Amino acid sequence: MKRLIKPLHVVVLALAMSLPAMANDAPLPGDSVYQVQAHAVDQQGRPLEWNALRGRPTIVSMFYANCHLMCPLIIASGKALQTRLEPTQRDALHFAVISIDPARDTPAALQEVAQAHRLDADHWRLLRPDDADVRTLAAALNIRYRAQPDGTFNHTSVLILLDRDGRIVARSEVTGLQPDARFVATVRKHLSGATAAAR
Repeated sequence: MKRLIKPLHVVVLALAMSLPAMANDAPLPGDSVYQVQAHAVDQQGRPLEWNALRGRPTIVSMFYANCHLMCPLIIASGKALQTRLEPTQRDALHFAVISIDPARDTPAALQEVAQAHRLDADHWRLLRPDDADVRTLAAALNIRYRAQPDGTFNHTSVLILLDRDGRIVARSEVTGLQPDARFVATVRKHLSGATAAAR
């Protein structure tokens, strides 16, 4: 009987495809924000569990679509961060911006924000969590917010770098269109290390 031997490149490809799944099946670190159980939908109406973001370095923040001051700066600062990265680093980094106003931030409203800011859907996800999960996520990320009588929110404006397992690597207060230089350097260093480890 003939033995069927698979070409080497087929075996390597199969192993490579199985590695992320195996890694994502490993227990989460105790300090991972992905320990939090939360459900959301993105700007395209696709449902996802919060811990499904595991597996890639991610910049997270919280905002609301009807904000016309700090929230656009959060997005602009994230986009400016992207422009300061090498192409391979830029491709490796993802963004998840979570609504603190799920009653109004429908997928359609989030999609309008994504289109207005020309956000790349392959790297940017605007998330509408379930009502009950907003405070849980805010607490996990140490983001404070408070609804105001006029329908606006006071909230922490920050970019937070998570590693692939959801551990907080660094955070930077958003104060303008450009991210803090030290935060940019930390993101670059982390992405360089993550890219090297994946090879």
